[in-house]
Amino acid sequence: MKLGYHTGYWSAGPPEGITETIALCESLGFDSIWTAEAYGSDCLTPLAWWGSRTSSVRLGTNILQMSARSPAATAMAAMTLDHLSGGRFVLGLGASGPQVVEGWYGQPYPKPLARTREYIEIVRKILARDEPVTHQGEHYPLPYPGGTGLGKPLKSIVHPLRADLPILLAAEGPKNVALAAEIADGWLPMFFSPGMDAHYRANLAEGFARPGARRTADDFEISSFVPVIVHDDIEEAADFVRPSLALYIGGMGAKTMNFHADLFARMGYEAEVAKIQELYLAGRKDEARAVIPTALVEDIALIGPLAKIKDEKQRWEQTCLTSLLIQAHPSQLPSIAEALG
Repeated sequence: MKLGYHTGYWSAGPPEGITETIALCESLGFDSIWTAEAYGSDCLTPLAWWGSRTSSVRLGTNILQMSARSPAATAMAAMTLDHLSGGRFVLGLGASGPQVVEGWYGQPYPKPLARTREYIEIVRKILARDEPVTHQGEHYPLPYPGGTGLGKPLKSIVHPLRADLPILLAAEGPKNVALAAEIADGWLPMFFSPGMDAHYRANLAEGFARPGARRTADDFEISSFVPVIVHDDIEEAADFVRPSLALYIGGMGAKTMNFHADLFARMGYEAEVAKIQELYLAGRKDEARAVIPTALVEDIALIGPLAKIKDEKQRWEQTCLTSLLIQAHPSQLPSIAEALG
């Protein structure tokens, strides 16, 4: 199982010392570096800026939000970064959620699976560069069927470095995981629990079995974000992860539609999820964090003494994952790399 480093998205500003951290990851033999975006920093600019200081690590977006860019704009960025990095770019896409899509980007959210299918189909057509691109879908028709009526099918001026540039899909729900297995080159889970491995394998198998599936289980990449906290006290280590979990379970979505909350409910924490949401949405964030059991944190993160983390490595290696995209304090990266490498 390979190791990647996930820089996340920015909070109030750029993460301190990130250029040095990425250089450290490369020197430790990490396979990949990943950036993200929510509704602040974008994921492409930092990846290009920081990636220019590297020579071997793959450079991935986890995730590029589809509603932020048209399929053509995304394909252009992917081709550009792939050329600039010498074929090291990995395009990780995701649908995000209705709060961000409709509230920030001003785009409609309904039918996210159908939109995802069309989006990736157009990106692949552009990367293939076989002919001027047309698309007759419901969500991204090309040329645009309105306006001046002067739109015409076009073919990229730039010749892609790799027509088969890898496209990975972020997904949490069963239908979206199956879609990733059907149309993408890999899957990007966010909160992966080894205890849910059989469930995920069944979702993936459904997608691989569909007619025209692009990959098989043998050549499909599955790279999951995993917080890693090395600390002698397990409870204190869990406290480092609880604020983020409270945010995603309680506040990253509405009470009636929160995909992260749904995911943890499927893990068996339905009662805890309901309480976390209730407290968080009422503004009682500290209480929401306190509700999160240590067992929940340990389901999706590696926390505690280094020996414990090393012992738990086998549990993660036995899953369908091919890479751990860790998020950890830079000072702990050498010891983590030794324990998990």
